[in-house]
Amino acid sequence: MRVVIAEDLALLRDGLTRLLEAYGCEVVAAVENAEALAEALTRLEPDVAVVDVRMPPTFTDEGLRAAITARTRRPGLPVLVLSQYVEQLYARELLGSGDGAIGYLLKDRVADVATFVEAVRTVAAGGTVLDPEVVSALIARAPDDGPVSRLTSREREVLGLMAQGRSNAAIAAALFVTEKAISKHTSNIFMKLDLDPDDDSSNRRVMAVIAYLQS
Repeated sequence: MRVVIAEDLALLRDGLTRLLEAYGCEVVAAVENAEALAEALTRLEPDVAVVDVRMPPTFTDEGLRAAITARTRRPGLPVLVLSQYVEQLYARELLGSGDGAIGYLLKDRVADVATFVEAVRTVAAGGTVLDPEVVSALIARAPDDGPVSRLTSREREVLGLMAQGRSNAAIAAALFVTEKAISKHTSNIFMKLDLDPDDDSSNRRVMAVIAYLQS
């Protein structure tokens, strides 16, 4: 798996490089600003990009903007965004295209090596991964009259775990119920969010996550 890393802090950039290489990834570029990121994504066509949201020169959203631009040029480009804080606007914008292969993690999550590496692999494979703290913040601010208001408390819980990129089996283990019960909950979620219950594509979960974020 070929990876481009964009992180302005040299110590973290080097740490991410060493970590991913230790797990069999090939880091083809490790850059410190959005301009270099845009060039690397265009020239190297990596399997996945790991990108800090805030980069020079203004340290606002340069990294995110470069990633979104790259995805318009190469639809579906896998991007895992790292952020210091929960920034809902960035999560919404990143998922706004309706495509998969997207991740949003807080930087603290990198300390959990197994979780971080699995997130990179999930995004590279076309999946969607959201940090649990991002999910919690979105649940707390969901409007009373939005699509999520149709869901039961258990269905909201299941959707929150789904938004983290977990499989039905993993959700079942987390909630101490059977996988069959989770399958039923997910079917109800898709129906209540006006998603095609007969659509068995992998993008269906991504669509549910987007409806969840935009509610």
